[in-house]
Amino acid sequence: MMAALISNKPEFVKLFLENGVRLKEFVTWDTLLHLYQHLDPSCLFHSKLQKVLAEEPERPACRPAPRVQMHHVAQVLRELLGDFTQPLYPRPRTGERPRLLLPVPNIKLSMQGVSLRSLYKRSSGHVAFTMDPVRDLLIWAIVQNRRELAEIIWAQSQDCIVAAVACSKILKELAKEEEDTDSLEEMLALADECEHRAIGVFTECHRKDEERAQKLLTRVSEAWGRTTCLQLALKAEDMKFVSHGGIQAFLTKVWWGQLCVDNGLWRVILCMVAFPLLYTGLITFRERRLQATKGLLRVRAFFNAPVVIFHLNILSYFAFLCLFAYVLMVDFQPTPSWCEYLIYFWLFSLVCEELRQPCLLAAPLRPRRLRPDEGGSPVLQRLLEQAGYRCHPALRSWPELLIPGLLYPGRVILSLDFIMFCLRLMHIFTVSKTLGPKIIIVKRMMKDVFFFLFLLAVWVVSFGVAKQAILIHNESRVDWIFRGVIYQSYLTIFGQMPAYIDGVNFSLDQCSPNGTDPYKPKCPESDAIRHEPAFPEWLTVILLCLYLLFTNILLLNLLIAMFNYTFQQVQEHTDQIWKFQRHDLIEEYHGRPPAPPPFILLSHLHLFIKRVVLKIPAKRHKQLKTKLEKNEEAALLSWEIYLKENYLQNQQYQQKQRPEQQIQDIRDKVSTVVDLLERESLKQSGLVEQRLASLEEQMAQTSRALHWIVKALRDSGFGSEEGFPTLAPQKASLGRDREPDGGHKAEDAGDTHHVNARHLLYPNSHVTRFPVPNEKVPWETDFLIYDPPFYTDDRKDKGLVDPVGNALEPLAGITYNAVDGPIDRRSFHGVYAVQDGLPLNPMGRTGLRGRGSLSCFGPNHTLQPVITRWRRNQDGAICRKSIKKMLEVLVVKHPVSESWALPGGSREPGEILPRKLKQVLRREFWSPFQNLLIQGTEVYKGYVDDPRNTDNAWIETVAISIHFPDQSDMDLKRLNSHLHTCDPGMSVQWQVVDKRIPLYANHKTILQKVAALFGAFY
Repeated sequence: MMAALISNKPEFVKLFLENGVRLKEFVTWDTLLHLYQHLDPSCLFHSKLQKVLAEEPERPACRPAPRVQMHHVAQVLRELLGDFTQPLYPRPRTGERPRLLLPVPNIKLSMQGVSLRSLYKRSSGHVAFTMDPVRDLLIWAIVQNRRELAEIIWAQSQDCIVAAVACSKILKELAKEEEDTDSLEEMLALADECEHRAIGVFTECHRKDEERAQKLLTRVSEAWGRTTCLQLALKAEDMKFVSHGGIQAFLTKVWWGQLCVDNGLWRVILCMVAFPLLYTGLITFRERRLQATKGLLRVRAFFNAPVVIFHLNILSYFAFLCLFAYVLMVDFQPTPSWCEYLIYFWLFSLVCEELRQPCLLAAPLRPRRLRPDEGGSPVLQRLLEQAGYRCHPALRSWPELLIPGLLYPGRVILSLDFIMFCLRLMHIFTVSKTLGPKIIIVKRMMKDVFFFLFLLAVWVVSFGVAKQAILIHNESRVDWIFRGVIYQSYLTIFGQMPAYIDGVNFSLDQCSPNGTDPYKPKCPESDAIRHEPAFPEWLTVILLCLYLLFTNILLLNLLIAMFNYTFQQVQEHTDQIWKFQRHDLIEEYHGRPPAPPPFILLSHLHLFIKRVVLKIPAKRHKQLKTKLEKNEEAALLSWEIYLKENYLQNQQYQQKQRPEQQIQDIRDKVSTVVDLLERESLKQSGLVEQRLASLEEQMAQTSRALHWIVKALRDSGFGSEEGFPTLAPQKASLGRDREPDGGHKAEDAGDTHHVNARHLLYPNSHVTRFPVPNEKVPWETDFLIYDPPFYTDDRKDKGLVDPVGNALEPLAGITYNAVDGPIDRRSFHGVYAVQDGLPLNPMGRTGLRGRGSLSCFGPNHTLQPVITRWRRNQDGAICRKSIKKMLEVLVVKHPVSESWALPGGSREPGEILPRKLKQVLRREFWSPFQNLLIQGTEVYKGYVDDPRNTDNAWIETVAISIHFPDQSDMDLKRLNSHLHTCDPGMSVQWQVVDKRIPLYANHKTILQKVAALFGAFY
């Protein structure tokens, strides 16, 4: 299991889990450490761990370098999940080990052979923290971006929705730092898959029970850092998940508080204006007790609803803006009026509320990172609003106290502040289903405007500087330089052309010749005598035309195209983005005091007394974060597991119903049927061959029996020679393989005749054999006209061969059927006949007498090592054909031959290895190869049907199989490294064993026996 995990073998992991491997017993503290210490060095998480290790405090040189511990992993995971989570693996004290972190359920549910109760374990003593084996393995697989392994482990998880969302968060954070494009795309794809699985399981849960499904969203998950599923989804920016109908229904439920969702908005506003209408039943509540009662609880429940708080704040905010505008435009006096004091009081209440949200809430202050869709306007607004509010009293002047000149700057600052207060309405109205998506599109288009302004600034500045330098000489006034370079150039885009740029409307009355008049621009270059412009009008006109061409036509159309592209891109996902951002506003008003500004100060005073004076702790929002009891949580998780199994089964069913999967299944079935038919065909053909072989054997025995009977009758005098029947000799089966008898007994070749040894032309000579028909091959058959020629090749190595010529005197010293000096003249087929001082071929006539091109009379012994290995593909798997494995054999090819041959042949006296084999092996490998021959398997021993055979000289061989079953065998590697050829024309290579291999016929017969020995394809 450990090897399968580290080497990323998901099929093996799945097989282990299906056969009863329990993760609770497998995943231990030491197992996790081993897995994280053997992370893939190429993954990003490994490099982040190394950075954490590098930040460890320095240790003495004598102590070893720090190794990865689980608290290092927890540090990186908390960085990825977010600071709002608790560490998954805190730094343990000495001797502590974690326990399983899962509540013990009363419900028992079997899941793939592992009961739910078996995943829980009570601790016998105090421990610092706990662990969840499935969660730990899932995180280990996710941080390495192992998709298939993560899917298998997630299927075993208990808190599956939170696990999927957390994995999505981890992957998206890793993708932000990943530099490899392929890995980045794989991470984002896996993150989308995790989000899709979370949506699928939550959909199943929401269909079954909406209330339980909503509990899954707000349940505090101890296994994932004491956070909630909804909070993780928001931080991970899983917009598809958050925009799910069930989650939006939950947010709508929170938005309406204890009011029914089907209450019309006009009813809510009407009751806000006239709250006594609450007692009339105009507003309905979810709880029956609130619906039945008509007391103060009904009013409190109504005004504590976020939707009511929101609309009260909207009405209050509009009233504030109207009062603010009235003061700025109508009632802004040197001495502040009561309206202005009310504005200050109102601003003070707004500032107090802005400070309350981060400082006086029960949760600690955590700065919220703005999303790209949200923009930075709310933060900028609040800073400017508070700055304007605080700076204005300093600039506000009373005639008897401060400088009167500061009155106007104070009004300017408040005017700018009013703009920011108005822009804040965009943030407020994002909750609207109609305006919210449009506001999102506007925010996205603002980004395009910023990029467009950069391009526009290049043209505006370049044209403005050139125009100013050509027309005006040494303008020293900064404000007029800005007007000429930026302001006038910008207005030119919208059609306001400079009057004097072409010299037509040139007038000295509209400008100052020396630039001394502060209300007039400096005059362009002109002729003082003729009062005409001296600058080149043609150049300024050309510059103006080019400037308008690029700005009005090119850049403005580019901006329109960018807006159009952004609109099309955002329009498809606007609804998702709006639903995602809707949560922030709902959460804000869910924890906001019910009273609107400026009455909100009363709520702030009440909170101050409770928190600071009375020390009453704050209550968390139960609707957004709920801590369940152990039994309730266990039952909820059991229900989630059950629906997760339904979801996985539905996914498998849908996968099978896909056309591509159906085609794949049909192809697999057809392949299986074809394999079965091939096996049956091979089986049937094998049975037929066995029956034919048995029939041939019986016919051969019958033929021999009849031959013996006829011969016995003829020798006894029955019948005459003229009427004596001639029996045709038995023929060998062409497709039959004969197995060796084993030991040192030769093959029984008596039922076949040599064919290659009767070719008319003898190899490498002009000698023609005497034709011998099949029935005349045996020596026992009379062949009166048989008169073969005598041929002995005159070889150069005369000291190693028998004498040349047909004279009997030189041959008298040869001893047959025995070991004659260094030459072994014994036959594997027993004692052979010697006639007229020459041995007779035990297989019969060949049509040629003499020694031929062989070395000696009688048997010429050879050795044929058959070196084989399994043929493998690129993945290292053994190749197959017709179900059988495929072999490769080592063969050589000589320059004068067109066929390949086994690397064997005749041996020199006293040597073990053949001469041809020595030619393809380095000398240092001769001795190890002799050991391989000793360990090999003998597959054939006997006569070889060779074209060089004659009536008096023939070849007998011993074939030894040397097989390397493992591609990593050291002997095979040494053999490949020691292969070489002394002759440049000689070739040596591995060939696939097949009946079509271009090999000598007698070598093919040996190779076929080797293939049969290993059950391989031939």
